[in-house]
Amino acid sequence: MSMSDPIADMLTRIRNGNTAKHDFVEVPTSKVKISIIEILVNEGYIKGFKLVKAGDFTNIKVELKYGATKNDKVIAGIKRISKPGLRIYAGKDELPKVLGGLGTAIISTNKGVITDREARKLQVGGEVIAFVW
Repeated sequence: MSMSDPIADMLTRIRNGNTAKHDFVEVPTSKVKISIIEILVNEGYIKGFKLVKAGDFTNIKVELKYGATKNDKVIAGIKRISKPGLRIYAGKDELPKVLGGLGTAIISTNKGVITDREARKLQVGGEVIAFVW
């Protein structure tokens, strides 16, 4: 059976792993997912990731990040915005701010998958993939 929204599946796995206080979650690989995870690493929401061979497939092993204890979650929330049934686009002048700039919006642009801050700097709009705070 094919999956209709693999990005939402990845975000849900990260959210559920974070809620269950796991150290790692594994996600099937794609270029877009790797770009999104690189943004999460650069913004400080997760520790890191590595590609793991699982039989014929390659998975992304995502290392989740916590504060001093596992009760102090770094990711308070992660939400898919643009879905396959309803795509959400934002022009360069209407890019969203998550929690007044405290969170991060992940945008897919013609310059690649970037954060809302980078999109404002580059003066480009695109598809709003997700919010993380």
